[in-house]
Amino acid sequence: MVIFKRLFQSEVLRAVLIDDEVLMRRSIEKMLHEHCPEIKLVDQADSVRSGVAAVKKHHPDLVLLDIKMDDGTGFDLLKQLEPVDFKIIFITAYDEYAIRAIKFSALDYLLKPVDPEDLHRAVTKAEKLVVKELNAQLSVLSENMQQGNASMKKIILKTYDAVHLVRVKDIVYCESDENYTTFHLADSSRIITSRTLKEYEEILGDTGFFRAHKSYLVNLSCITRFEKAEGGSLVLNNVIRVPVSSRKREFLLELLNRISNNE
Repeated sequence: MVIFKRLFQSEVLRAVLIDDEVLMRRSIEKMLHEHCPEIKLVDQADSVRSGVAAVKKHHPDLVLLDIKMDDGTGFDLLKQLEPVDFKIIFITAYDEYAIRAIKFSALDYLLKPVDPEDLHRAVTKAEKLVVKELNAQLSVLSENMQQGNASMKKIILKTYDAVHLVRVKDIVYCESDENYTTFHLADSSRIITSRTLKEYEEILGDTGFFRAHKSYLVNLSCITRFEKAEGGSLVLNNVIRVPVSSRKREFLLELLNRISNNE
C-alpha cells in the first residue's frame, strides 16, 4: 500500500468527480479518501449533462474530469462553464492526441487505470494552481484539439511572473541550463521556464523538433544548413549556430536528407 506523509494539513479543496464509469468513480473516491485527506468530494456525475449541473450546484475548487463520456467530452463540459473558475485534473484512457494537447497546455491528467501515486501528485500540483491562469491554458487546449492532426499550434510556457501563449512555429530553438530551459523565439525574444529540456523534448519531439545536443532542442524548419567544421553545427535562420553532438550527427544527416527528398 502506498503511504503518503504530509508535513502539515493543507487547505481543504471541495471536489466534483465526473466520469461515466461507476467502477472508476468508486476507485478514485477510495483513493482520495485514503491518500488525499485535503480533498472533500462533494458530488459525483456520470455525464456531461449531470457534470455541468453538479459544478453549477456546488461551485467546487477542483474538478476531476473524464475526457470521453457517452454524451460528449470533458471539453464540451468546460465550454458550457466558461469562464472556468475551478482547478482541473483530466482523467483519460490512453489517447495519444488528447494527452499531447493537454501537455502543450501545461495542464495535468491521470491515465486510466489511475495509480494512487499519480493521483496524489496531481492533487498536490492542483493545490498550487492559479485559477486565473486556467482559461488561457484551456484556450490553447481547445485550439490544439481542433487541429485534427499531430501538429500543435500553440504551447503554454509558464515563467515566475507570467503565462505565455507561444506559437510552436515561432520557436527557433530551446537551450538547457540545468533545470531551466530558455526558449529562443523568431522575434529574438527569450522565455525562461523552470522545466528541463528533457521534458520539452518529450512534448515537442514529434512536432518537428530535434535534440541536436544535450543542451539544444532545435526546430527543424529553422535549419538553414549543416556545417561540418569543428565537429559539426547547425545554422538556424542564417544567423544562429548550434553544436551537434557526435552521436547525433549521423542520424541528423539522415533526417535532413529525408526532409530534402520530401520537399
